[in-house]
Amino acid sequence: MPTAPPGRPYGAHEASRVGLPIRNVVVAGRRTSVRLERVMWDALREIARHQGVALNELVTAIDRHREASSLTAAIRVFIVDFYRSAAGGAADALPVGAARAGLLLGGGETPEA
Repeated sequence: MPTAPPGRPYGAHEASRVGLPIRNVVVAGRRTSVRLERVMWDALREIARHQGVALNELVTAIDRHREASSLTAAIRVFIVDFYRSAAGGAADALPVGAARAGLLLGGGETPEA
């Protein structure tokens, strides 16, 4: 995998080549750009399909309830929470980030963390 020269971060073109595509999403009616690994974009789309919501709706909910410092970090935390909960096998356990977004398992109430 190529590395950036010292002191020179990747530009959009270089980041895209190493697996961090930038996509435009609409969050609360405003367009913004998010850079995530391809596998994260795939997972986010899969979760949105599973929940029966549009990708922009899911990202808006994540943004609205995020505790992470950036939208990108909040999306990653949400994805990890979602799959960690699924791997745990508890059908009624809500992932923390997903529960805060209010979108999983019928949009139940947000539990206190």
